[in-house]
Amino acid sequence: MKFGDVKIEAIKGDITKQDDIEAIVNAANAQLQMGGGVAGAIHAAAGKELAEETKSLAPVRVGEAVVSGGHNLPNKYIIHTLGPVYGFNQPEEEFLANCYKNSLLVAEETNIKSIAFPAISTGAFGYPFEAATEIALSTVRDFAKEAKSIQLIRFVLFSEKDFQHYHDRLNSIK
Repeated sequence: MKFGDVKIEAIKGDITKQDDIEAIVNAANAQLQMGGGVAGAIHAAAGKELAEETKSLAPVRVGEAVVSGGHNLPNKYIIHTLGPVYGFNQPEEEFLANCYKNSLLVAEETNIKSIAFPAISTGAFGYPFEAATEIALSTVRDFAKEAKSIQLIRFVLFSEKDFQHYHDRLNSIK
């Protein structure tokens, strides 16, 4: 699906294995350190140098995004964003949209051409998957119309069910 000059796609896969993508997004914790879920997988794949580099970037606030090197990942960059905890960080819709928007702004400032997102806040942070999908897709679609450097935005979903939901919603957006 294209919006402006930007291709937006969803795939089933592992975000740490996107070797054709310049930057991946880490659904990080405030201290930007090893955690569970996406953050744990990214830190494990990137190596201990990532934890060292991100010490000086932390802490981050909910919705904020910062960039680091990719270290042992096949990606040049990792953009770290702290998603909202559902039912706790209010207004959660605005905070979640800011995760996507601010990650894309950091990508543009860094002149990144391709970026891959996980489904931010839908794991341990408890954001309902369907509602989070709508926020992610509408925010990215709106940003894509004005993007300058970004040419590809990919959503990487770990489960078949999550991938199918993103795929169906993406194909229904006009």
